[in-house]
Amino acid sequence: MQIGDDRHMQIGEVAARTELSLRTIRHYEETGLVIPSARSQGGFRLYTETDVARLMVIRRMKPLGFTLDEMRDLLDATDRLDSDASPSGAGASLSADERTALRERVRAYERTATRKIEDLRVQLARAEDFAATLRARLGDGDGVDGADSVDTGNGVDTGNGGGGHERGGGAPGRGVRSLDPPVR
Repeated sequence: MQIGDDRHMQIGEVAARTELSLRTIRHYEETGLVIPSARSQGGFRLYTETDVARLMVIRRMKPLGFTLDEMRDLLDATDRLDSDASPSGAGASLSADERTALRERVRAYERTATRKIEDLRVQLARAEDFAATLRARLGDGDGVDGADSVDTGNGVDTGNGGGGHERGGGAPGRGVRSLDPPVR
């Protein structure tokens, strides 16, 4: 996460850029996930682009259900890898075994994230099926809120021509249909 750090931002700007609340950013500071890089003479927290990048990693991990300890572990691994790769040589040089172990830790998080994303796709497909079932039940065909509807793969094409979802979380657009009978 080595990014140009020449400019400092106050917490309000960081909150706007990351779409996190001030309270959430302060919480992440209290838990040691992101420490402001500096303080102004008036005591205001000052953050750098690297701090913003850390917050974005945390923000992306949270909806996938990663714990604060897992976030801390991943950030530690990436920090150590980044400091080893730093052109300034600021970090202690890692041995090949240490580098391999750190990369495997990061790879394990990537695999876990991929699995959690697939689980979310299954949940989304089920939620879309449910919404389509309700639309079909109402018989209005144009959706509850009037928005374009989607083909959820349950046999009810609700209008926008999107691809179906394979029951169990297949990717959209594959045209695989459910074996369930159409809901009428």
